[in-house]
Amino acid sequence: MSLEMNCDDLKIKTMKDQPDQKLNAGKARGPHFLSSPWWCPATVTLGILCLGLLVTIIIQRLQLSQVSDLLKQQQANITHQENILEGQMLAQQQAEEASQESQKELKDMIKTLADKLDEKSKKQMELQQQNLNLQEALKRAANFSGPCPENWLWHGESCYLFSSSPFNWEKSQENCLSLDAYLLKINSISDLEFIQTASAHSGFPFWMGLSHRKPSNAWLWEDGSPWMSHLFRLQGAVSKTYSSGTCAYIQRGIVYADNCILAAYSICQKKANLLGVQ
Repeated sequence: MSLEMNCDDLKIKTMKDQPDQKLNAGKARGPHFLSSPWWCPATVTLGILCLGLLVTIIIQRLQLSQVSDLLKQQQANITHQENILEGQMLAQQQAEEASQESQKELKDMIKTLADKLDEKSKKQMELQQQNLNLQEALKRAANFSGPCPENWLWHGESCYLFSSSPFNWEKSQENCLSLDAYLLKINSISDLEFIQTASAHSGFPFWMGLSHRKPSNAWLWEDGSPWMSHLFRLQGAVSKTYSSGTCAYIQRGIVYADNCILAAYSICQKKANLLGVQ
């Protein structure tokens, strides 16, 4: 609005000054274009263009700022993706290294197992060879006639047979005599330990050849030799005297005394045929 007023004032002033200008034609003249009717619209247009240019510059600055922010965001995204990719590559590398280490450990384990298997195979072959040698020895032993009859146990210079049926002491004595033997006699600690071990599998009592009878009233073996108390102790009815006599039996490694008429298993004994062994 100020610009329009200035233009009108300028026109009026110019019209007022025209007579003077005509009169003073010979004097100095002002700019000719100030008197042009197009000067004000041109000025307004120029101002509008300047304002539009300024707005355009501002808009471009804003667009450039947005583009710059977008570029920064994209750069940040790219950096983030690169970090993720780098992490994945590092994890893959670590996984590959772990896999290689596991494969190495597995190879070492397989080698160790193979060595142990080879060692066990050698030991198995040695055992098989020992088994063959033992079978050969058993075959040679099968052709050898032992010092004791079948089903008799061999210990030292004697053979022993455990009866399969219970009888009283006298009947047991007769059965042993029919086998060319006699009831068990213990002459040493070694004999006692052998009988204790051999009878450990059974809880039954087994008659021995030791008895206490009238008129001697002493503990004697069948061959009349006395009982040596330092070898073993007698328990049970040691001091009793029954009409049929008091006899000794062994049960679970302990020697007891009781009535000879009672039924019990027995152990027969006879000399071993040691000539066949030599």
